[in-house]
Amino acid sequence: MRILFMGTPDFAKRNLEALYNNGENIIGVVTAPDKPKGRGMVLTPSDVKKFALENNLPVYQPLTLKDGAFLDTLKELNPDLIVVVAYGKILPSYVLDYPKYGCINNHASILPKYRGAAPIQRAIMDGDKETGVSVMKMDIGLDTGDVIIVEKVTIEENDNFETVHDKLAEAGSVALLKAVDLLKKGEATYTKQPDTFTYAEKILKTDCLIDFNKSSDEIHNQIRGLSPIPLSYTKTPDGKILKIVKAHKTDIKSNGANGEIVSLDGAILVKCQDGVIALDIIVPEGKGKMNATDFINGRKVKVGDILA
Repeated sequence: MRILFMGTPDFAKRNLEALYNNGENIIGVVTAPDKPKGRGMVLTPSDVKKFALENNLPVYQPLTLKDGAFLDTLKELNPDLIVVVAYGKILPSYVLDYPKYGCINNHASILPKYRGAAPIQRAIMDGDKETGVSVMKMDIGLDTGDVIIVEKVTIEENDNFETVHDKLAEAGSVALLKAVDLLKKGEATYTKQPDTFTYAEKILKTDCLIDFNKSSDEIHNQIRGLSPIPLSYTKTPDGKILKIVKAHKTDIKSNGANGEIVSLDGAILVKCQDGVIALDIIVPEGKGKMNATDFINGRKVKVGDILA
């Protein structure tokens, strides 16, 4: 089976790696154009491109797929199957319809829950105990295709975006290989998604601001769902941004105002709706990641301060 792979970030790279290591016939890799990164704004290739080049796989980086822009290349490659994992562009119908076995997508949720751009973050932020990956046959809708296979993973109490991402990348690789094998054998079955679904909207800056009027569960889920990137944040009384890498819930009760620092004993302990949450690892504005105790020892905050 001639497989064309389309993907961009690390999650996609791990799926490509699984296909490659399984000996699949990968005829080409399509990924996003290199992007400027860092202070020097150096053009940097995607994780998928790096892997492809390291393993002598042909790389294609079209600026657009619209209006048949990729059709000539598609005809030249003549794939039997296109595998799409976090590519970052909507596939037009001429791409979807070209391969004999269609296009399959590995999506990081148990569809139809969390269609869209940020399924991993939203699942954690919503306090879900379980998520997974769904390999589906793509159609013209956004994550609406018939599902071939699902692999589930558990979200533990202290998992964050990074740890769940890694669990799903591993589960996704397993699911993808199973789906490709089923397609090759002609044994794939397709389950239509229910009409009821949820949408995982892209993470915006407004999603990152902590509201201490919420419960400790909600705040803890927000912090871990956005860690290590892009990170949730609050502001100190002098207006400086304080990003939160790690926190934990406590059994402490307080009569203080929501957002008030009630203790600096080993962490920054902040009153919220139903108790106190402890901020353990932080990134102060203009600084690197540090333990809250180091920030406290620098006398940057004091008991009674309000974070907002």
